[in-house]
Formats: sequence, structure tokens, C-alpha cells
Amino acid sequence: MAKPHVNDRGFIRCPCNRCINNAQHQLEVLETHIHRFGFMSDYNDWIYHGENVYAASSSNVLHPNSGVHDRDEMFEVLEDIISNDAEVDQLGSQSSNVQYDDLFTALNSELYPGVMNKWTNKSFDELLKLLKLAFPKMDLVESHYEAKKLMTKMGLGYHSIHVCKNDCALFWNENSMLETCPVCFESRWKMQAGRRTGKNVPHKVLRYFPLAPRLKRLFATSKTAKLMRWHQSGKSTDDNVMRHPVDGRAWKDFDSKHTEFADDVRNVRLGLAADGFNPFNNMSISYSMWPVVLTTYNLPPWLCMKPEYLMLSLLIPGPQSPGKDMEVFLRPLIEELNELWENGIDTRDASNDRKVFKMRAALLWTVNDFPARSSLSGWSGQGYKACPTCNENTPSMRVIGKTAYFGHRRFLPSTHRWRSNLDFDGRTDRKRPPRRFNSVDIMDQLRRVKTTIPGKHPNYGGVKRKRGDDELNWRKKSIFYELPYWAEIELKHNLDVMHIEKNICDSLLGTLMGDPHKSKDTDNARRDLQNLGIRSELHLYEDGNKLMKPAAEYTFLEANRRKFCRFVRSVKFPDGFAANLWKNVAQNDSRIVGLKSHHYHVIMQRLLPVGCRSLVNKTISSTIIELCTFFNQLCARTVNVTDMVKAQDQLVIILCKLERIFPPAFFDIMIHLVLHLPEEAILGGPVFMRWMYPFERYLKRLKDYVRNAAKPEGSISEGYVVDEALTFCSRYFDDIETRFNRPDRNDDGIHRTRRLFIYAMNKVHAPEVTHELLSLASKSNIFVSSYPACIVNGVRFVTHARDVRLKTQNSGVSVPGTENEMFYGQLQEILEFSYLNDFSVVLFNESYKDDQFILASQAQQVFYVEDPSRGPNWRVVQHVNHRSIWDITEDGMSDIDLLQDNSSSNFTLFVDLGNLP
Repeated sequence: MAKPHVNDRGFIRCPCNRCINNAQHQLEVLETHIHRFGFMSDYNDWIYHGENVYAASSSNVLHPNSGVHDRDEMFEVLEDIISNDAEVDQLGSQSSNVQYDDLFTALNSELYPGVMNKWTNKSFDELLKLLKLAFPKMDLVESHYEAKKLMTKMGLGYHSIHVCKNDCALFWNENSMLETCPVCFESRWKMQAGRRTGKNVPHKVLRYFPLAPRLKRLFATSKTAKLMRWHQSGKSTDDNVMRHPVDGRAWKDFDSKHTEFADDVRNVRLGLAADGFNPFNNMSISYSMWPVVLTTYNLPPWLCMKPEYLMLSLLIPGPQSPGKDMEVFLRPLIEELNELWENGIDTRDASNDRKVFKMRAALLWTVNDFPARSSLSGWSGQGYKACPTCNENTPSMRVIGKTAYFGHRRFLPSTHRWRSNLDFDGRTDRKRPPRRFNSVDIMDQLRRVKTTIPGKHPNYGGVKRKRGDDELNWRKKSIFYELPYWAEIELKHNLDVMHIEKNICDSLLGTLMGDPHKSKDTDNARRDLQNLGIRSELHLYEDGNKLMKPAAEYTFLEANRRKFCRFVRSVKFPDGFAANLWKNVAQNDSRIVGLKSHHYHVIMQRLLPVGCRSLVNKTISSTIIELCTFFNQLCARTVNVTDMVKAQDQLVIILCKLERIFPPAFFDIMIHLVLHLPEEAILGGPVFMRWMYPFERYLKRLKDYVRNAAKPEGSISEGYVVDEALTFCSRYFDDIETRFNRPDRNDDGIHRTRRLFIYAMNKVHAPEVTHELLSLASKSNIFVSSYPACIVNGVRFVTHARDVRLKTQNSGVSVPGTENEMFYGQLQEILEFSYLNDFSVVLFNESYKDDQFILASQAQQVFYVEDPSRGPNWRVVQHVNHRSIWDITEDGMSDIDLLQDNSSSNFTLFVDLGNLP
């Protein structure tokens, strides 16, 4: 009876007691399973094997996978896992898989007689023991360890690779059986008094998490398989607009050079990030562990940087940083990337009837802070030639105790008047701008780099050598050049905007505030001015036995310093926007301390342009505002190519203005790197998908896995594998709260957005007359509800009367006018009008004009910052762009309200303070 109902591949659902119609097999395997495991006792209506069954009512509808009981979500999980993990031959068939027998057994067993297994809580051993005592008939695992072992079978595991104690080589592949390092000949094992311990214990262990099975699992489930094509369907149709890396020039250039790879949209584009962190809460312990994390750029921009979609690839052990030996640890990943590029791997696509295709993958670029970039790229970030873009033509000069990256006049047109101005460094500048170095030039430079011995052994790889002049700043040839396509990639290593912005804001804020620990206006900086023979009014002088330093215009006076601190202390942000900064202002309003990277991000783009206007002269404040406005442009979610082209030229002017204001010692490499950020934005697309913020947050998640301080790498590896399995399973649970359906911080409880359509109707019973329209046409209830707060589209709004008592500010609103003008006000009252059929309309009562009522859905949130330059009654409007609201409409989302997000075109880079009233 079942034979005529096999699918086109010869497979049919298996009704044995183990598979219970979840797995599909060939007829021979199905017959074996029935003899081995028995037939389902409750499978009375053979709906999968030719029998037609029609339920009399919805309450009698049989579930597709069972005879009488409801479907457990875990059956769907195992079905996708088995389908993904099964061996795939050329005909697309899969072999029988018996490694999941114990999972099926646990799934089919009853937690308690008469109750199916729906236990999802993370239990500890003590709780398990208590439950076993309370309910002796309850079928539970013996311990949390046993439960974790069971869950890891749904994970993807990892490989432990022994490493030489000096980081010279891996005991892997051809070296896997060696007892000593092939480079420094040190023993593979730990020794005590020249002898091995009782058990062979390696000095270091590298954890490698294979990439291919993790990519296959993204296609194995329908939850993510369709999303892996988003980069093709969701890319911008306007060549001038960039919302995703697919819109950048580097992606398009890669596709044009590798058309065969680009033809299949399912081929995967990856980004790599690596950074070191201390896994212990005690920061006095010196320990540096380096995870290597991959992200998939096929996904939409609101998903690819989520921690659930980041993949841990390598866990490089501490306690020391790998430094120049990073390529030793990257070897397994590079070999797998080569295999995925050249041969690919057979993968089932759940979004295409589980058909098999050849999945390939390519690494687009890396994302790292500047020191880590040096370890990965091979170009040293120190010395006179530290800039990897300017290369051998980096503008730099030696000042007392350091190298200053000064001299940006060379980027100006040759006829510009500043070229002859002596106020910069006492000399004219006739140098040409640095030439562009293409892939051929870089490869020619790398041919001159000498091969070095890896490792840190003092007699081998640890011997310091002096680079030759022809090697420039190259320390090594990066292992990434073993990828056949790497040399042709336009953007190989991203400059991290997060750390650049943080360091620049730290230098600006420290110098403006005159912080003795962070100011760049040191005594040596003043001596540099004297040595250059410029700005004599700032030179040090002696007054009796004291060395005096004249006050500089770019440093706040004591009263202004306190005024700026009070300004920062007074700022209140909307809920979820940023941490309150009043905690970081000293009690005496003299210093701002304890700032983190996101604090600097907010200060640079929101507060510093407002707070400095009246505290320094117009020349200095306007230059700082222009630099801050550029970062606002750069960090917009939607970036316009024309804006970045203009910013490229305007940044040269801004940097030259800064050179006329601050001493040369102010200009570290971070100041100079700003000049190259617009070009990288044109190549790579929006910055928020190419900076370190999501990866730094991910390191915090890895740190939370550490339970055994003696074995931090092992704790993280085991915790990651279990969390990976739980994350995969949680995609299937819709009736319980998981990380995929957990309500947002501000959830309004509305999961479907309704739209109101009004038509000309001639009949009362016309189909256009919806319940919503009829309810609105009827009068509202005479009783109107008033609320002090509400949530609209995930945004929290609070009335002004309540807002003044809170640490946050959620009462600011704006609404567009009929002629594209914007009206701003504060929310005074929230009114809800009730209609028939439980429909309601929410109105906001505002304070900006006579017609004070607007629909709640029309309001956009803003917040107000005091303007120190105009007095206590003036406010500066700051727009809020919520992280969960996007301006991209994808297929199937046309009924969801999306607020317009910020664009780089919303900011004017040059500001004339003289035009302000």
C-alpha cells in the first residue's frame, strides 16, 4: 500500500516507534525499522501512506506526524538535524542514521506517566535529586552533566588541537603524531622535574569549531534557509544608497571577478573578527585569550550581527597573546576556507524542497581594532609608516618621545594657499598626495618580505630581527594570502570605527578638559612647538624657579570646565538609548571619568558639538563640530556614496584646521586614519556591519561561560556547544519564550499592524466595510482613558509630568507637517478612545501648536539637550533612531509600520556658527 506513495527520491515517512513519521527513508530501511522498533500503536489512519482521512471538525484534525497526540517541537528539530547531518551522495539520497537513537528514546519517553516530555528548564543536580525524591516514577536524567551530554548531540562539537608551548606549530595533520615541536623541538607535554606527569597533558590546546557543518545547518532549517538569500533580494536598487555590504563597491567588484561564485546566491560571504579578552573578573590577572568569530553577510542587516548568528571558529588559548604567530592558529580555518572555495560541500536547502546544492564560501574581510589588524594583516601599525593605506608615504614626523602623524596639507590641491602657510610646522609643504597602491603593488612588496620562523622560542622564532628598508612596515606575509581570491579583494582589513572614534573623543575630551592623565597638551608638546619655531605664545617659560605653561585657547578655563561637566550631568537620554552619564561626572564637577566605548560614541556625536560651542572660540568649536558631524554621517544606517565622496575632500580641510589648532603631539595614528574612513565606507557599505561593537558584546557572552577558572578555554568551549544546540532548538518553540520570540525591552503587545483603508461604498454590506471601519464610523465611548505612559511600535513614550521625575527622557516628540516641516514638542497627555469590537485610537496631546492632538502612530521620539551657549531656556533637538526599527521593507513585511531611519544625507558637514541666532 505504501510503495506507490514514495517521493521523487524514493523516500517515504517511516511509521516505526523510533521515527514516528518524522524521518524519511527508502522502503528497505523502512521495513528494517518496523521489524526492529515495531509499528506505531496509535497510527490508525495512514494519512502518509495512501489513506484519505477528513476530519469532521477542527478539534478532530489529526496531526501529520502522529496518530493521536500533539506534535512535539523537538521532532521537527531532529528532522532538520538528521536531514542535514545525513551523508549525501550524488543522487541526493541519504543514508540511515542511528546515532540519534537515545534522543528519540528520550523524546518518546514520558516525563511522568500520562505526561509527555515538555521539560525545558535548565536544572541543576540538586533540583534533579529533589524531583527524583518527590516523584520516584519520574523519568529524569541523573545529573546536569548527563543532560548536557544529551544536548551536545544536537550541537556540532569542536576539535582539540595541541599547540607548541612557544606557539611554533600545531600538532595537527602531518604533525599530529609528533612528540616534540618540529620547530623548537620542545616537548609536546608538560613536564615536572624533566619527566612527564602521570597523564600526558599538552602545554596548550587550540579549540577549533568546524565551519562547514555550521553553515549547512543555516540551510537545514526553513527558519533561516530563506534568509540566506536576503542579500540578493534586499539589496538597494539605487547605486548611490548603501544599506548592506552587498551595496558596497568591494562586494560588487568581487562578484564581477568571480561570476561563477556569484551566480548562486546561496554561496556564503563571511566576515572575520578576532580580539583578545581577559576571561576572569579579576583584571589584575594578566591573561589574554583570543576568540576568532565569523559572521554571515548573506543575512539581513538586522540579523547578521546578532549574537545568535555569530559563529565561534577558533579559541586561541592564553595566557599570552598570539601576536605575530596568529597565522599558526589560523591554519585549520584557512584550510577549510580553501576547501569551501575550491570544492564546496553538498548541502540541503530547506527553502527549496531540501534539494542538494554545492555550497561554497568566501571570506570578504576582517574586522579588528588597529593592534589586532597588525597581527592579521602583517603590516605594523607603528613607526613612521604606520598607515596601511598611505603605505610608505604616510605623513609623519618625529616629536619628543613619539611619532606624530602630522602634515595633511599634502592631500590639498597643489595651489591651495595653506601649502605655503608657515603656521603649521614652520615650513611650506610641496609634497604630492600618497599614491594609490593596488594589489599588484602590494604583492610586489610582499615578495621582498623575508620568511620568518614562527614561535616565541628565544633561539628560534623569538629572536628579534631588524626589518630591511625594502620591507617597509611588513612584518610577514599574512596567511590570508593563501586564499586564492584574497590578493584581489579591495577591502581586506577594515579600520575599526568604534576604536577610532573612541580614541579621538578621548584625546579631544582630555585635551579640552585639561585632564593631566589624558591631555595631549603636555610639556613635551609645548617644547615641540618651540623646536618648530611656531606659536610662540604657547612656549614654556621660566618664572623664577618655576616652569610655566601658558593657557591655550583649546583648553577650557576652570569655570568652563565645570560648566561642561554640569551640562553632561544634566543630560537625560530616552529609555534604552545610552547609559546615564551623571555617574561619570566627578562630585566637584571637575572631571569626567570611567567612560566606555559607547559613552565616547554618544559624547562625540551628541554632546560635544553642543557643549563646546560657547566654551572655546568659534574657530575651534566649528572645527570640532565638523569632525563630530562627520562621525554622525559615517555611522548612519543608510549611507550615500555622494556624501562619502564629499566627506573625503572635506576631511582634509578639517584635519588641516586641527593642525592649526592643536600641537603636533595631538596627532596620533587614530587622527590620521579618519581620513580613510569615507573610502572604506564606499567599499564596504554601512559601518555598523563592519565595526567591533557586536563582537565586543559577544566576548562578554563567552566570558559568562567560564565556570572553572582553572580551565577557562574548556569552559567556554563546552558552554558554547551547549548554547549552540539550545539556540538551534529554540528556533522551533513558538509557544514558549525563547531568545527568538522574547518580547523587546519596550513591547506594546501588538503582533500585527492593521491598516485602515477607506473606499467609496454604495452598499452597506460591501466587502470593503471591515469591522475596523464600521467601529471607527460609530461613535467612541463617552469615557476616555488617560495614561501617563504608553509603548508605540516598541518605543516608550512618557508624559512630561512623569518624565521630570525619572532618570530618562521619553516625553520629546516630533511630527512632520504638511509641507515637510518638522514640529517639536513635549508629550502632555495620552488619551485612548474606545470603539466597538475592542478597537481603540490613541492620541497624543502635545505643546507645540494650537492643534495639539496627533495620532500616536505619527509621533517620532526625540530628546532635548540644554544649550549652554544660549542659556537655560534653550534646547537642542536630538533625533532618536531605534535599533529595532529599520527603513527596509522586505517581502512579506508590507503590513508592518517602519519609521524612516537616519541617513548620511541628514547631516551637513560644515557649520557656520555665525549664522546661528
